[in-house]
Amino acid sequence: MTVDADAARLKDETDEPGWEVDPDDEWGLAVIATVGRQLKLRREAVGMKAGEFGKAIGYGEDMVYKIEGGKRIPRPEYLDKSDEALGANGLISAMKEDVAKVRYPKNVRDLAKMEARAVELQLYDPLNVHGLLQTPEYARSLLLMRRPAYSEDEVERFIAARMARKAVFERSPAPELSFVLEEWTLRRPLGGRDALRQQLEHLLETGQLRNVELQVMPMDREEHACVDAGIELLKFNDGSTVGRSQVVANGRPVSEARQLRILELRYGIIRAQALTPRESTALIERLLGDT
Repeated sequence: MTVDADAARLKDETDEPGWEVDPDDEWGLAVIATVGRQLKLRREAVGMKAGEFGKAIGYGEDMVYKIEGGKRIPRPEYLDKSDEALGANGLISAMKEDVAKVRYPKNVRDLAKMEARAVELQLYDPLNVHGLLQTPEYARSLLLMRRPAYSEDEVERFIAARMARKAVFERSPAPELSFVLEEWTLRRPLGGRDALRQQLEHLLETGQLRNVELQVMPMDREEHACVDAGIELLKFNDGSTVGRSQVVANGRPVSEARQLRILELRYGIIRAQALTPRESTALIERLLGDT
């Protein structure tokens, strides 16, 4: 690579959108400021100037100053290369997990925190396969269809955030998870037949987990208690519950008894109206056979 080409690459990476810190995200700002401060202290401790350090790890001096000043979110490879160049023995690379979370939208991160504490989750999405059940391919297809269009960087950020929430399936002890899916969302081949096939296969695999119940609301039902909005009910070990739906408090999380009663009533009715888990599995298997 020529000097000019290398300089252009470094400038592109410095100017690339999507790696700025959200000014309204206090936690994210604190994380990136701490990471930047640690990087600067370690660089100065080994006697390297910013330009020299940037050249050693393949980044421009401007990028080094921005990251050390808490103005930019460092890429994972930036942290790995810094760890090696500064002889940090993995301490800098270990920051990648928290740094990655800063790129998630704040509302998604807050939801993931609640999901991580819940002992029971009851979930319904009338428009798509629920985010916790989506494959990366299905999620990407949905995001690429949005208009106005997301940038490629935004798409990757949202996919990473959505996939990170799947850690709820790996918890021990495992929470109880209940999903109600709309049949039409399992028939529409968003992203193509291959993407739909992978999504249906994933649903069948997930439905086999002992702590997961999948139910499908068939298209031929003449009654449906909640066609206008999704429902999320998160129940915690202390007996408290948090609910969320666009039909209550404009989608803001609620914990007041009267509002929760509405959501619990609606969710209970649509579960009764939907196919049983065994019937739902049989339907998904038939749909998979047709794709």
